[in-house]
Amino acid sequence: MRTYYFILVLLLGTLFPGAVPAQQRNRPAGADKQAKTYWPNGARLVISFSMQFETGGQPEGAESPFSGNPLPKGRPDLPAESWFRYGATEGIYRMLALWKKYDIKVTSHVVGVAAARYPEVARAIAAGGHEIAGHGLAWDNQWNMSYEQELDFVRKGTDTVAAITGQRPAGYNCNWLRRSPNTLKVLQDLGYIYHIDDLSHDEPFITKVRGKNFVIIPYTLRNNDIVNIEGRHWSPDQFLAQLKMEFDQLYAEGATQRRMMSVSLHDRIGGSPAMVQAVEAFIRYARAKQGVIFLRKVDIARMVQNDPATPVDNAELEYNQ
Repeated sequence: MRTYYFILVLLLGTLFPGAVPAQQRNRPAGADKQAKTYWPNGARLVISFSMQFETGGQPEGAESPFSGNPLPKGRPDLPAESWFRYGATEGIYRMLALWKKYDIKVTSHVVGVAAARYPEVARAIAAGGHEIAGHGLAWDNQWNMSYEQELDFVRKGTDTVAAITGQRPAGYNCNWLRRSPNTLKVLQDLGYIYHIDDLSHDEPFITKVRGKNFVIIPYTLRNNDIVNIEGRHWSPDQFLAQLKMEFDQLYAEGATQRRMMSVSLHDRIGGSPAMVQAVEAFIRYARAKQGVIFLRKVDIARMVQNDPATPVDNAELEYNQ
């Protein structure tokens, strides 16, 4: 009967527009059906911010405003070093104030050396209720390490950050995402439940590591300040436009499938005055829509880890046995 009723309504609305109340004429097709929810409390889209704390962990010649004109090897680049220090002295604190203003909790990937050199900054992040995640002992490659070397490297970074902040990381981010074939096994052995070094989805998913569920919270290069602001020299306005367009598409898709949006900010870049203005404008834009929530990645991982609706992607199963 319901089908015939809506056919009649459509015919009346076409032939005699005044015969159908405006609120029914403007109602989307299928609106009579109860919407399926993919997140808690009927949320339509989850947004998760990453805040990388890396100050002091960078190797000589790492990315900086002066990378196009490096000094000879062995000569300290003092202005470049001061640029990295900006993250600890200004950037993190400015972002912490923004998160507090909007009561948003984020995931902070903390390099072990950064936490050791600036323990007060690492503790301030944890004290704000933000997730402390693993980001290695220092900015160093893992892709070329043996299993034993990688296990030692990740363990030292994990233990350092945990001792300083009181939080033991459950999620991990490799330097420039480049993990080795052993990384997920190393992480599993150290008690991690998820990593973010994958670009293949717009929703969290599961892969099997030695037959057990391991969560991937996908990374998004499109919404990454180190790629777009530093690497491509976008303006904060361009970054904001990118975030808004990404949000609009994912929000639309979120009506019929599980969608999440990941935004990555680095201490010395995302914490600059203009970038914080852009991120605040995006937060206000996103919060104007119904069903938008902000979550830490560890909370997302725990939510989906044993959910039968979470997709399983074993594209890299050959490395995880």
